[in-house]
Amino acid sequence: MSRDSTRRRKVYEGKAKVLFEGPEPGTLIQYFKDDATAFNNQKQGVITGKGVLNNRISEFLMERLASIGIPTHFVRRLNMREQLVREVEIIPIEVVIRNVVAGSLAKRFGIEEGEALPRSIVEYYYKSDELEDPLVTEEHIAAFAWASYQEIDEMLNLALRINDYLSGLFMGAGLRLIDFKVEFGRHWDEDEMQIILADEISPDSCRLWDVLTNEKLDKDRFRRDLGRVEEGYQEVARRLGILPDAGPRDLKGPEAVQ
Repeated sequence: MSRDSTRRRKVYEGKAKVLFEGPEPGTLIQYFKDDATAFNNQKQGVITGKGVLNNRISEFLMERLASIGIPTHFVRRLNMREQLVREVEIIPIEVVIRNVVAGSLAKRFGIEEGEALPRSIVEYYYKSDELEDPLVTEEHIAAFAWASYQEIDEMLNLALRINDYLSGLFMGAGLRLIDFKVEFGRHWDEDEMQIILADEISPDSCRLWDVLTNEKLDKDRFRRDLGRVEEGYQEVARRLGILPDAGPRDLKGPEAVQ
């Protein structure tokens, strides 16, 4: 972490990022770490250079989404590991969009990974490490006042728009968007409140498979001990045009089963 970051007031530290007080009111500095966790923090490790890659990838995707009218917290990238973001009140719900059966969905219903879903499935998870991020319904979200029904509708509509756009963008890069997680926050501008996209979009929060080979190019390489994790992240960045010719393209490795 940079010398400057140690002098700034830390607002929050999560598993993959640190938030510092921003240079002006209503802003924060989001620092991307190399730390990696899986299975609700039961597995921990370091993916060298992950923070740098995720910073660049998230910047690229946030800017693309803003260009189609998706409101985001992203302002600009500051350096290799940091970006300036708008301060928001995070809604404690992870919105997950699933396009293809993978991960916990496959395990939960005994369906083979890789099966395309007849329609995208939207799931909500309550953000709580202690409770292991339980699956919740709209009824839970409203009853416990984590978000109103109007806010749930707004998050759902934004997530579906994000899915439509990113599915096409990744397909153009030879990648299938299997599933992904997004988080939203409340942003105030004087008395006006708006629900906006927050957190990050990167191989940490998306499952991305090669269109032709189904090779995993995301955090599943870490979760499942497939090896060459850094190269997977580099390959996503290379295909998006962020890191030209970065990292090897042949990522064949053992297909371990979770």
